Amino acid sequence: MWTEEHGGYPAFDHVDPTSIEVALKKGMELSRAEIAQIAGAAEAPTFANTIAALEDSGRDLGRAQTFFYIFTSAMNDRAMQVLQTEMSPVLSAFDDEIIQDSRLFARIKAVHDGRETAGLSPEQTRLVESYYRKFTREGAALDDVDQATLKDLNQRLASLYTRFSQNELADEENYRLTIETEADLEGLPASVRAAAAVAAEAHGVKGKWVFTNTRSSMEPFLSYSARRDLREQGWRMWIMRGGNGTATDNKAVISEILQLRSQRARLLGFQTHAHWAVENSMARTPQAAMDLMLKLWGPALRRAQEEIADMQAIADQAGDGITIEAWDHRFYSEKVRKARYDLDHNEVKLYLQLDNVRDGMFWAAEKLYGLQFAELDGLPVYHDDMSVYEVTRDGKRVGLWYFDPYARAGKSSGAWMNEYRTQERFTTEITPIVSNNANFVKSGPGPVLISWDDAVTMFHEFGHALHGLSSDVTYPRLAGTSVKRDFVEFPSQINEHWFPTPQVLNRFALHVETGQPITADLLAKIQNSLTFNQGFSTVEYLASAIYDMKIHLAATPDDTIDPDAFENSCMAEIGLPREIVMRHRPTHFGHIFAGDGYAAGYYVYLWADALSADAWELFEQQGVWDPATAKAFLDDILSVGDAVAPDEAFRRFRGRDVDTEALMRLRGFA
Repeated sequence: MWTEEHGGYPAFDHVDPTSIEVALKKGMELSRAEIAQIAGAAEAPTFANTIAALEDSGRDLGRAQTFFYIFTSAMNDRAMQVLQTEMSPVLSAFDDEIIQDSRLFARIKAVHDGRETAGLSPEQTRLVESYYRKFTREGAALDDVDQATLKDLNQRLASLYTRFSQNELADEENYRLTIETEADLEGLPASVRAAAAVAAEAHGVKGKWVFTNTRSSMEPFLSYSARRDLREQGWRMWIMRGGNGTATDNKAVISEILQLRSQRARLLGFQTHAHWAVENSMARTPQAAMDLMLKLWGPALRRAQEEIADMQAIADQAGDGITIEAWDHRFYSEKVRKARYDLDHNEVKLYLQLDNVRDGMFWAAEKLYGLQFAELDGLPVYHDDMSVYEVTRDGKRVGLWYFDPYARAGKSSGAWMNEYRTQERFTTEITPIVSNNANFVKSGPGPVLISWDDAVTMFHEFGHALHGLSSDVTYPRLAGTSVKRDFVEFPSQINEHWFPTPQVLNRFALHVETGQPITADLLAKIQNSLTFNQGFSTVEYLASAIYDMKIHLAATPDDTIDPDAFENSCMAEIGLPREIVMRHRPTHFGHIFAGDGYAAGYYVYLWADALSADAWELFEQQGVWDPATAKAFLDDILSVGDAVAPDEAFRRFRGRDVDTEALMRLRGFA
């Protein structure tokens, strides 16, 4: 399943659910034998025979799991869903088997206890501490009875996470808005109509127009459709994913997840799941995370209310005879943008060809970090939509970058980055392989046009890819994006800032019909409007992040929380305007309920944005393309992974701790 050409790459042409299942089971068997050898060694525990040996173990299983997670997110057909349902609890149980190996933990603890006098390098010490923290946080020190309980909890949670994600995917695929007549497309730009026509043909209703239940399809519809009744219909379909009272309803799944997480946290010695989750982050406590969110909430809420008033005024002036509701927000926001800045994002979209935006990312990465991207033909991919690029610097291969840009059945919605393989130079020099994945909607022949927000998202996710590609550490556990959650979004969020620069837009924002670069007048309008609608975007995000933290603080092992009722009370408590809903409502909030990853951690985007805002001010002071500042960012942030503590890495780059007021200035709230 893995070849050796080009330094090794995934042999997707030999991968299917059956081969993944075989590889997972064989990988667990091999890993179990490796762990037994490490744990049962007769020699006294040392860094070499325990920590380094552990770091070198499980490689076959790791490769198999890579394929498993790629396919469950990007090619999750019925056969893969069956395998996901079967193997998720099995893999969870295997993880606990390793964590709960008392002989192995005793050896790890012995090395950890003696690390200060063992002559270890700073990176080796960091690796020891990382393993010890992982094992203790996941229950290695519990007694046998509690470990058995923990193992059962984790297996059940793994099954619930799978059910949640499959329910969400089912509602995204099974619900859609079908437009029967062209008159009902009033207000929609040609590119949106064309994409809907292609989607209709794919769904077997050629001659009609289909808007799927995904963000990339619904947001343009909500922004431009002049049919208010259809906007409401599409909006309700979109926000109710996973909450329609059918067999794919996630409310009971969420309630059980919250109870089990709370029980697990208590077992591990923490007051709540939120305390357990945030303890291993830069914020360290739920209160610190809440403090930052609430610091921004007041100014953002006031700005959002001003924006709503502006929309109502536009509607009143037009004689529309309506009161602004949530399904009107994007539509009237575009009208306000046009009135205030004479800026129409439909006009901007004509300059944003997907391939050109991708090339703009490449150009910026070369100018900042010396990276060059060249497409490779002939490497196997799991779908024909994918492309593969070799990444080099000064003629030396840095890694591979895979791009999977389009929506399809069986693919999770949204955008994300994967690390197929992390960089290391532990046993040998190994270069990273990363991917960026999106859900753009094809619009027939010719270039695919994307929105301004989609282009920003591309730069964001590419920032994650650059983080993985730039890694320069010894040990894979400390490499690439294997950093604290509230630090991992830092490189991605700062990378967004290079997209709207004149240097990128003048070169790559080329009109789809004329090929001419974006006009100076239009560029000036874009620059003047960069903080437009910050109230809405900040409030919809913060509403989700605050909900996430509050519900995990409130959950107990004994009480059942109704996620919808909690949403209503939480939003009333913080004063969320009725014209705005959470960016991710509970029943499709996969960040926090389809796994542990961002649970009680959705705040991390804001924490990282505080870092990126402060760092960007340094770039602005020195020049946003300043080679010395870019080199410092590469050396101090992008390349160090978790080999350096994140707060120390930031201090090295910035010369001090973060100034959170920079975030207020960036969003126009100061």
